Amino acid sequence: MIYLDNQDVLDQAYNFAMEEYALRFLDENETYFMFYRMKPTIIVGKNQNTLEEINHSFVEQHDIDVLRRLSGGGAVYNDEGNISFSMITKDDGNSFQNFARFTEPVIRALQKLGVNAKLSGRNDIEVDGKKISGNAQFSTKGRLYSHGTLLFDVDLEMLEAALKVDPEKYLSKGVKSVRSRVTTIREHLAQDMDIQSFKQILLESIFETSDIPRYEFTAEDKLGIEKLCVERYRNWDWTYGKSPKASIKRKKRFPAGTIEFQLDINKNQITTATIYGDFFGTEDVAELANKMIGCRFDRASIREVFQRIDTKNYFGNIETEVILEMLFE
Repeated sequence: MIYLDNQDVLDQAYNFAMEEYALRFLDENETYFMFYRMKPTIIVGKNQNTLEEINHSFVEQHDIDVLRRLSGGGAVYNDEGNISFSMITKDDGNSFQNFARFTEPVIRALQKLGVNAKLSGRNDIEVDGKKISGNAQFSTKGRLYSHGTLLFDVDLEMLEAALKVDPEKYLSKGVKSVRSRVTTIREHLAQDMDIQSFKQILLESIFETSDIPRYEFTAEDKLGIEKLCVERYRNWDWTYGKSPKASIKRKKRFPAGTIEFQLDINKNQITTATIYGDFFGTEDVAELANKMIGCRFDRASIREVFQRIDTKNYFGNIETEVILEMLFE
């Protein structure tokens, strides 16, 4: 097994690209292992509706990145206090969905540190009934990776707020996340340490040596990783446009009247729009609804539509930014 050192880059789009590049282009007969941390980021599963998994307003206010991964499963929030691991190897026909194989070395290392970790259900690692790790897999052309989180010292209040979505706001065919009780690894350690020390101890335990074999990325490798990063992980169409169909309802009462939006979304673009309410305007809101069709369902795109008209002509004395806040609260 060879270690892929990402130099503790906190850009998760780049880390995902490195992981995928290793899966597709490095020696197919070799097994690779990598760790990665990231700045505050929500990662949704391949088959999920991104909008349905995130607290959109909170995410914008706190400048949280949103990415889609290649593997299935549910949405997770990570920050610098999480360290994720990934094992990239051959798909021998018996490894996909065999999470025990890939989590066992990690669990063994955690137990050496006094953490009473064990595999729970299909793909979680828990301590005393609380989740410290969720795991997912992706397989293609005889290769697979199995990756998982390790909630070492994640801000759990941010985690809860970033993923808190009102289920009545969305109706879609996306795979829903299952909210679990979580805890951090740090509070269960026999002896306290920082995340870099934790990472090094895990690395040496998993490789069973302090002399860790490392892969040296070539200039060609780095170009290939950056290409994947741009074409997939930093691509709006991948993160949002892959979302399954959804119906969205927003309703709020203002001093000037009640406004209700009912929108159908496909690949995160508005396909139908209807506006209801008891507000007073001089223009027909059906015209505004028609202008929204084909627009991406994000704040910047809808703001651009609204800036081409005077919303007060449609809604009376209700400001554009207030309406946008309602749509993306």
